Amino acid sequence: MDYNEFLEQKKQYSGMQGFQYNFMPDNAFEFQKILIDYHLMKGKSACFADTGLGKTLIFLTFAENIVKHTNKNVLILTPLAVSTQTISEGEKFGIEVKRSRDGKPKGKITVTNYQQLNKFDSNDFVACILDESGILKNFEGQFKKDIIRFMNKMSYRLLCTATPSPNDFTELGNSSEALGELKYMDMLSQFFRDTSNDKNPQWSTPNWILKQHAVHDFWRWVVSWARAIRRPSDLGCDDSTHVLTKLIETEHVLESKTLLEGYLFPFKYESLKDQREERKKTLEQRAEKVLELVNHHELSTIWADYNYETDYLEKFIPNAVQISGQDEDDEKEEKFNAFLKGEIKRIIIKPKIGAWGLNWQHCNHAIVFPNHSYEQYYQLVRRLHRFGQKRDVFVDIVTTEGEGRVFDNIKRKAADAEKMFSMLVSFMNNELKINKQENFNKKMELPTWLKTK
Repeated sequence: MDYNEFLEQKKQYSGMQGFQYNFMPDNAFEFQKILIDYHLMKGKSACFADTGLGKTLIFLTFAENIVKHTNKNVLILTPLAVSTQTISEGEKFGIEVKRSRDGKPKGKITVTNYQQLNKFDSNDFVACILDESGILKNFEGQFKKDIIRFMNKMSYRLLCTATPSPNDFTELGNSSEALGELKYMDMLSQFFRDTSNDKNPQWSTPNWILKQHAVHDFWRWVVSWARAIRRPSDLGCDDSTHVLTKLIETEHVLESKTLLEGYLFPFKYESLKDQREERKKTLEQRAEKVLELVNHHELSTIWADYNYETDYLEKFIPNAVQISGQDEDDEKEEKFNAFLKGEIKRIIIKPKIGAWGLNWQHCNHAIVFPNHSYEQYYQLVRRLHRFGQKRDVFVDIVTTEGEGRVFDNIKRKAADAEKMFSMLVSFMNNELKINKQENFNKKMELPTWLKTK
């Protein structure tokens, strides 16, 4: 092995492994065409596009081109109840998508929900697409490994999400591993260091931070397999076709009726245990506030985390329907569709059940009992506040004095998420010049004073 071969093995940039598109929907926007072209040329990549920017059109066009190029099958994995929406979107663009629940391909492009994956054989497909791939971090460890293992043999892969590990950079390792780039632990050892004993580090994560000398190389590596976009202008396109309405967030902090022993005034609980106890003690108080708020809106989505909350709210709020984890998949989909048609006016749901993938622009009001997950909060708000929404969106955050640190934590994570997305877009445009073909094979020229005669 010579030195050039040694360097080639060390290179982290995988290059282009795909092909040029031969099908493009006429109604695709210019920024969507740019993304579709890149993902097909790359072959295995991630699309970090904000909600309402047409990720469904992008990944369906990706799938259709692979079918035309290989004449083989493509599998699309979606959150529950999004399969029907995906099929409907395909009909709009002249792309046939069929749903399967028995593990068998039903056509060239098959869609199913994540929970059905164990029924499928990866050998039946040449490509796999993960819709709302950010949901990977919410799955149990073994299930996440099964998804990554299922994709390992795929010639073409595409991950689509609006929130790429929004406040934890190390979670990008899940996307990298699923695409066949660096494995999660290899990424940590390459770019991060453990901060277990550090205080308030910059670029902080739960246990790891980016090495100071590796910040540039890390983001350059990420954008070698991903594209990020919050608005069309991030790709040099016109924003006038995608303008968001106002998002009006109102925090309703209810007075705590219980005090810590020895305290005269309400206290912001620090431990998760105390915060959960506070939620239980103030359930009736919070439900009364929810009832007051929903009376000002025709349609409302009400988000809570625990069964005792959703069960109580369903009984307390008139004309409210709960979508429960105990419901069968078909029953959940029926309720989702009834809400979409306006037959259900007030829907009560947990973020882990309905916060990903669904388009609810027909509704412009949400009530939230916040937890510490910024990603869940972002996603549930974006079911309503997304490109295509015609009205201002109202989000009422109902909390108590004792839970004050919960929403404070979400705000901090929101700032971290904005920082990460800004870094992705900056390196995508300024470092890689986005339209420029990646080529990291330029040979180094030695300075004349080092050359031997």
